[in-house]
Amino acid sequence: MKAGARKNVRILAFTLLVVMLGYGMIMPVMPFLIEQLGAGGTELGWLVSTYSLMQLVCAPLWGMLSDRIGRKPVIAIGVLGYAITLFLFGLATQFWMLFVARTLAGMLSSAAMPTSMAYISDNAPEGERSRGMGQLGAAIGAGVVAGPLLGGLLSSRSLSLPFFVGAALAGVAFLLVLLLLPESRPNPETAKKQPLRWHDLRQVFSSPAGLLLLLIFIMSFGLANFQGIIGLYAVDKFGFTTGQVGALWMVIGAVLILGQGGLTGPLTKRFGELPLIRLGLAGGAAGFLFISLAVGFPTLLLALGFFTLALALIGPALNAYISQFAGEHQGAVMGLNSAASSLGRVVGPLLAGPLFDLNLEYPLWSGAATLLVGAALALIRLHQAKQPESGRTG
Repeated sequence: MKAGARKNVRILAFTLLVVMLGYGMIMPVMPFLIEQLGAGGTELGWLVSTYSLMQLVCAPLWGMLSDRIGRKPVIAIGVLGYAITLFLFGLATQFWMLFVARTLAGMLSSAAMPTSMAYISDNAPEGERSRGMGQLGAAIGAGVVAGPLLGGLLSSRSLSLPFFVGAALAGVAFLLVLLLLPESRPNPETAKKQPLRWHDLRQVFSSPAGLLLLLIFIMSFGLANFQGIIGLYAVDKFGFTTGQVGALWMVIGAVLILGQGGLTGPLTKRFGELPLIRLGLAGGAAGFLFISLAVGFPTLLLALGFFTLALALIGPALNAYISQFAGEHQGAVMGLNSAASSLGRVVGPLLAGPLFDLNLEYPLWSGAATLLVGAALALIRLHQAKQPESGRTG
């Protein structure tokens, strides 16, 4: 990867890191802020769900807009808007103000991820896409891990401080995008003459990209299914302390960063994206079963590390592989990609909670079954997928 391309990836990675830091910093503060404003669990549920719902709805729209006007302006609008919404969140004195700020945050932050992935797809050589996607994934993982830790530290001084710090970081990311990030599409004006048509969308869904979107949903569903209950699972089954649960999450984050940031690129170069997708889905299913067989802290750590590594490797591989079938509509397809992932994050916890109440092992078994279905689909239906022209929609 050339020096200029590496610089651009670093800017995009920092931007996504900031977005996920902002998301993560809010999580430990939200219950206390809700209580301070006289709201309860129902209102907290609405705040969490609305953010994911707005990302689900808006990500494809931002992606399509980036196909028409270019990637840079959409990323800049998204990160600046996110900075403003975090600032508004910190100023909120009533629940409705939190709700409006959180809704806008979901709408605007959803511009960053699909457009950043489309940016990588525009100019990265085929063999380098997974590496670039992996670096973005590692930044996201770092934000997921560091966000709650930073939010917890800052909120000890003031419940509003994490939001103002997040807004400042997002402002820095906006300036980097505005001043240092070149447009990845040399002639975005050309794309205005080639709008996405329903015929193009039908071609996307009938090409291997349609199946890949389903696999992205399955992977996200499995991961969210796990994330939603693993803390309760560890406490109820093993009686872990808060420190031990925190250690589990640190291992998950470290493996995620290592897998996506350091291993995805070399492994993709050696084996290709499709084998990683197949092995990752099968490995994730096995990881669920290993977690259910764990008998204590060390074995659970090993099982979680195996599970996280399997899913960490297939995320960038799926993103890179689907970009090969997007043609001139990289933004639109990456927006659908982000929407499929958001849908998995919405549905996964909704199913895992009731299953956990029935039996604490049921979410793990259902996750394993879902990922096995995905692995079978990848093995049977994707083995004849051609690269990169067979499914182009342009």
